[in-house]
Amino acid sequence: MTSEFLPGAGSITCEPSTRPQAVEAEALVVFMAEGGVGAGSAAEVDAATGGLLARLAAAGELTGRRYECVPLLAAPGIRAGQLVVVGLGRREDVTAGVLYRAAATAARHLSARPRGRVAFVADGSWSTKQVEQAVAGAAVGMVGQDLYRAERKRNRFGGTIWISAPVEAVDRGGVIADGVNLARRLVNMAPDDVYPQSFADECATIAGRTGLDIEIWDEHHLVRERCNGILAVGRGSSRPPRLVLLRYRGAGRTGQARAGGDAPPQLALVGKGVTFDSGGLSLKPSDGMLTMKCDMSGAAAVLAATATIATLKLPIDLVVGIGLVENMTGPAAYKLGDVITARSGTTIEVHNTDAEGRIVLADVLDVIRGEKPRRIVDLATLTGACVVALGQDVAGLFTNDQPCCDAVAAAAREVGEPVWQLPMFPDYDEQIKSEVADIKNVGDGRWGGAITAAKFLERFVGGIPWTHVDIAGPAFSEKSRPWTDGGATGSMVRPLVELARNGG
Repeated sequence: MTSEFLPGAGSITCEPSTRPQAVEAEALVVFMAEGGVGAGSAAEVDAATGGLLARLAAAGELTGRRYECVPLLAAPGIRAGQLVVVGLGRREDVTAGVLYRAAATAARHLSARPRGRVAFVADGSWSTKQVEQAVAGAAVGMVGQDLYRAERKRNRFGGTIWISAPVEAVDRGGVIADGVNLARRLVNMAPDDVYPQSFADECATIAGRTGLDIEIWDEHHLVRERCNGILAVGRGSSRPPRLVLLRYRGAGRTGQARAGGDAPPQLALVGKGVTFDSGGLSLKPSDGMLTMKCDMSGAAAVLAATATIATLKLPIDLVVGIGLVENMTGPAAYKLGDVITARSGTTIEVHNTDAEGRIVLADVLDVIRGEKPRRIVDLATLTGACVVALGQDVAGLFTNDQPCCDAVAAAAREVGEPVWQLPMFPDYDEQIKSEVADIKNVGDGRWGGAITAAKFLERFVGGIPWTHVDIAGPAFSEKSRPWTDGGATGSMVRPLVELARNGG
């Protein structure tokens, strides 16, 4: 299939009844767990090659260790030009997330040069969801961050074939991959190409392709709506801020009646879209500023997830708010000591202009609160403190409602993205109290910074069940991994899609 919202993504097809050894392809990928060939697809390929895999496993050349990738050229008994064996680790530990990364590892290995058809062999023991995630991983693994290179390091396959896989699962996996790759592309683009207006234009393009309703608030509309937080952060840039609202109405697909017309949406997604963060007058050092094109990863993730949800036609009503600014140091830049009256009427004393994302989200959350959603989930590369606490691979969860947080955590676990909940004790509220305004935009000192930032956001959700996801660590990888090039990862796109599929 070809993506409905990411043109040029390449084709993914399914040949459920084709034998692996008979497929015509440049490469054939098979998955193998630790402990030998075992049963299933690996055993079938082993038999076709005259026991080659079993002999290599006995000799220790194939271990099945997680994400081990072993290419075998001109393997006997198969038509494909080469056989690639990817390790899954222990059989009992194979999950949808492991399969996503294993398939991505194989695709990344093979995408080092242009290829025509590449075939992947699914296993009959996999669940439908595991097939979906494996398909998504393969389509993500062949895409790198080299958007501006004349000679790219990663090359999309001319076609991807999945053998022994359900057609519907393959189709859904391809759509999920397009969502992840959309988020990655937006984050990997240069900040001179992605700024508030151009990001809003991208939202409009995606909305047109997927049938989403869209509103774009320009700076004049933001003034009328009293979005003084967004306007303050955006003042230092020559490129004015934007706020994007997207709506998807899918609940009617289940035949459920809506009392009194449009019912409130089951789920709201909010994304931080600081398209470049210099730190403002609290200027970042050069090393810290280099990757700050990634400070709109939350916005990219919610846009991509929403496009995916709409393309999959999931039966849920969704509203999305994206706040878009550049945080720069121009002559009108907001200053330390300024007091901002947010849209909600809350006054905010500025103690650090590099704590700008929460000020932007304060207004966006207030706008979304007016939609009366059942739950709100916001995504933001909000704090370095969360990276200190949880490392670069784990997103932090913060909530005012445990069932809401549990739903987000469960969705993340189902697709294999690690998250961890951090406390929201009332004592942390004291740390953001200001002597001259209602609150200040940083806590007392450097300790607990991820939590005090979350407590700041909590002030603007109006008691609606809400979970904040701090993706400062996993959103952007400064080095390559076996399953992905460095750069944007598309963090939390797959969990948000799963959350919507679970009903929000």
